[in-house]
Amino acid sequence: MTITHWINGEPAAGGERSQPVYDPATGQSAQEVQLADRATVERAIAAAEQAYPAWRDTPPLKRARIMMKLKDLLEQHADAICQLITAEHGKVLSDALGELQRGIENIEYAGYVPELLKGEHSKEAGPGIDSWSEFQPLGVVAGITPFNFPAMVPLWMWPMAVACGNTFVLKPSERVPSAALYIARLAAEAGLPPGVLNVVNGDREAVETLLHDGRVKAISFVGSTPVAEHIYHTGCAQNKRVQALGGAKNHAVVLPDADIPGAVGALMGAAFGSCGQRCMAIPLVVAVGDGTAEALIAGLRQQMAAMRVGPGSDNRNDMGPLVTQQHYQKVKGYIDQGVAEGAELLVDGRELSVIGADGRPSQGYFLGPTLFDRVTPGMRIYQEEIFGPVLGVVRAASLPEAMALIDAHEYGNGTCLFTRDGEAARYFSSRIQVGMVGINVALPVPVAYHSFGGWKRSLFGDLHAYGPDAVRFYTKRKTVTQRWPASGDARRASFSFPSGQG
Repeated sequence: MTITHWINGEPAAGGERSQPVYDPATGQSAQEVQLADRATVERAIAAAEQAYPAWRDTPPLKRARIMMKLKDLLEQHADAICQLITAEHGKVLSDALGELQRGIENIEYAGYVPELLKGEHSKEAGPGIDSWSEFQPLGVVAGITPFNFPAMVPLWMWPMAVACGNTFVLKPSERVPSAALYIARLAAEAGLPPGVLNVVNGDREAVETLLHDGRVKAISFVGSTPVAEHIYHTGCAQNKRVQALGGAKNHAVVLPDADIPGAVGALMGAAFGSCGQRCMAIPLVVAVGDGTAEALIAGLRQQMAAMRVGPGSDNRNDMGPLVTQQHYQKVKGYIDQGVAEGAELLVDGRELSVIGADGRPSQGYFLGPTLFDRVTPGMRIYQEEIFGPVLGVVRAASLPEAMALIDAHEYGNGTCLFTRDGEAARYFSSRIQVGMVGINVALPVPVAYHSFGGWKRSLFGDLHAYGPDAVRFYTKRKTVTQRWPASGDARRASFSFPSGQG
């Protein structure tokens, strides 16, 4: 089976190259995805450009009603979408459903677009003069999304973009193409006109075409920091509006007064959910005091021993495989590196063996949960984003020391603090140099009516993803000042700068 693209409201082939799409739980491939060439991407951009004038002039309320119809269809087809996510990404079905639900929340927020686009109005800003502002769409915009959230991250982008009156070209990860295409078909069923949403599968050639085509007015990206930085600087040089979310190395800080069992349970999900393949995952826990570290480690080891690892299609499992063989080798290499650098390996996920349906060892990309102690800032497993089920314990003597570690790191995506001390929590949340902060919440992912984004080298651009910032990103403000003089009202020429006084 060959997976193609979605252009101008229908499936479309394009590109001579293709690559296999694997099931991470088996290591086998039963389908391949076409990789769009430049001409295919340009065809999608042309379809979006042609659809733009009519869609821009479509009343916001009508656009909102299409979004709400899509919400209903996504809920009706949730099982099918989650099965596609699990088959190509590997995450367990319950996690896929959680991802989809968070994406649906962004569609619900986009359904309020008539209110969000209202602008402001001032009557009698001057004598007989009214002034108002309005938010107008940009035109053709694009999104480039990662493998780890095949449904949710695209739904961060295109629903609000099209609700604001833009048309969209989506380039999902070629590793996990099917969910985005399925949702595009549902959007057409909901009433989205042809050309308003287009999906092209591809690799760097597709990305570079979107970056350099002058018809694309804005690009939103989520992925690794090196690529985010390239897209940001290249896009800005092409006079595009760019929002590029990069990598992360999120720290959890646990104080001695914390609810240790509660912290352990939260850290288990944050470190090992989705096999650690989340930009908001917790790969480092900073334990303040040796007693805190020992209590955390005891609780973590006990719960890790009880974890079930296997195919994501079996909801009895807590964790599925990594996404590809290459990524499996990369994460395994980080574990090797941690041992070589002197971190204390307490639980070794390299020893995991998963038995397949045929009774033999699985060829899937399974790596067990891994725990290091005595990780220090000089180590690669501390500095670099691993994006796998590897948790490192760092020991600190005080909260200020823990905060200094976090502030010194190049990433500033997310962090959290576990404590019963309100003063400490307030100080931490106010002073820490990180964009998203949790207090006794390990995954502080903002709800749809707030915005998502980190600081430092976790975000390139001025605006965060989804929520109120998305409205600003996908629109441009226009301010109109209007005067209708009374019939026969003659005014002398005035050479002073106009003001509200006359």
